Amino acid sequence: MIPFWQDRPPAEDLLVGAAADALGYGELWIGEMATYDAFALATAIGVRATGLTLTVGPLAVHVRTPVTMAVGAASVAALTGRPVRLAIGSSSTVVVERWHGRPRRRPAAALDQAARALRVLLAGERADVPGDVVATGGYRLRLPAPGAHLTMAAFGDGALRAAARHADRVVLNMVTPAAVAAFRARLDALTDELARPRLPLAIWLLAAVDPADEAVAQALRGKVSYLAAPGYGEMFAAAGFGAVVDLARSGARPGEVLAALGPELLDAVALVGPEAAVRARLDTYHRAGADEVALVPATAGDPGGARTLEALRPAPQPEPSSAW
Repeated sequence: MIPFWQDRPPAEDLLVGAAADALGYGELWIGEMATYDAFALATAIGVRATGLTLTVGPLAVHVRTPVTMAVGAASVAALTGRPVRLAIGSSSTVVVERWHGRPRRRPAAALDQAARALRVLLAGERADVPGDVVATGGYRLRLPAPGAHLTMAAFGDGALRAAARHADRVVLNMVTPAAVAAFRARLDALTDELARPRLPLAIWLLAAVDPADEAVAQALRGKVSYLAAPGYGEMFAAAGFGAVVDLARSGARPGEVLAALGPELLDAVALVGPEAAVRARLDTYHRAGADEVALVPATAGDPGGARTLEALRPAPQPEPSSAW
């Protein structure tokens, strides 16, 4: 996954994409933070890529309409010739309300309604989908449809229920193995209730193999904003970091919170250390119920995350056999 580190040049994200393609990774997640537009970055990477499926998002359903998201996905697919998937989520109050000045009301309903509209639009059909938070009517893609594969970010109960109804895949960001197991059980119970097949569960994890000291520092800085967040704070507290969660929620400055963190926090929610230890940790996540792990490479001291991506590159797939 493109990492969007705030302490690194934005153009380094292109290096991450190029490294992932060259090393044989099959899919690249391209989200959106404070620098590049997600569809623009996906196009810049995709026109040079040879083997990547591009997953754009999760995009905030209160900020982008179903039509703009479908048009964006179709545009990237048409301009790059690469397979393109779309991911959606409810984002955060800071992004939606402070940055974009949009009300973040009823996030689970917004996810549900956006997903219903996108499934129609991405399949190339005319969408007439009513909704009291998100709605669309009368539009059909003029470009070739990229296909209605939809990933949904789901952390809260309402979002997870919406994902169980509409998603082809669910994604979680920065979770402990215990949290993965709990989410897996809840998601399976919901899909059973809805008579839907088992959904793949993907997780994003920060990764740094044999990290330099600056990479560890970079990784810890990236965790500070999550400690006070609803849901994440409780997860960190359950993992034994209640004191730093309390500090973060007390209104302490980010620098104070960072000073209270140690590298043991990364052992709980990241893949950091020697290659053997990282691979063992990956196995722990898979045994907990994760079907896919998206690597978010640290890049401080490792431009483009090349060392980490090289160490954890996927095994070559065997050629098809006529006996199969």
